Amino acid sequence: MFTGIVEELGTIAGIEDQGDALRLTVHSPHVLADAGLGDSIAVNGCCLTIAQRDGDTWTADVMQETLDKTSLAGVQPGDRVNLERAVTPQTRLGGHIVQGHVDGVGTILGRTPSEHWEVVEVSMPSELSRYLVDKGSITVDGVSLTVVEATDDRFTVSLIPETLARTTLGSRQPGDRVNLEVDVIAKHVEKLLGHRLDPEGMDRA
Repeated sequence: MFTGIVEELGTIAGIEDQGDALRLTVHSPHVLADAGLGDSIAVNGCCLTIAQRDGDTWTADVMQETLDKTSLAGVQPGDRVNLERAVTPQTRLGGHIVQGHVDGVGTILGRTPSEHWEVVEVSMPSELSRYLVDKGSITVDGVSLTVVEATDDRFTVSLIPETLARTTLGSRQPGDRVNLEVDVIAKHVEKLLGHRLDPEGMDRA
């Protein structure tokens, strides 16, 4: 589990194409300070497992399912990526509960700069819209953000200078693809209510 608070901007140091998978090598000295083989690190919001470590770099296996459903299929050597270690019982929950399981891929539609923040508009698969509410939580490329306004196929977020400087969202441009994870609590509530409501919304309890 993660909180959506990016700890480090890492760099893709190498990619090994294995046909139906990738071996992704990341340079990131900070998050490796207390990490070992088998530990989880979120890369642009995707939970990956450390399979190999060499100094300040580590390697993870990215299976076809992840390549099909996230933006990791498009990363290149030299790209910067958002990194966060898995939480511990002592970790402050500075963002919200994040699983590192991407629900869909969105696209940056536009950026509107202001003096002290920047509003970013992001498209999303329409099936995710029911999980978004104004002032609710959304994870974009592993960053916990507050939804400003949500519609059926897009939403906006306001990025403060800290987020712009310390995550990849500061440099994402219109057309760039981003990983999205909706609030898992909303999904659990939907499933629980689904057992109580018939298709017309009549309570069966």
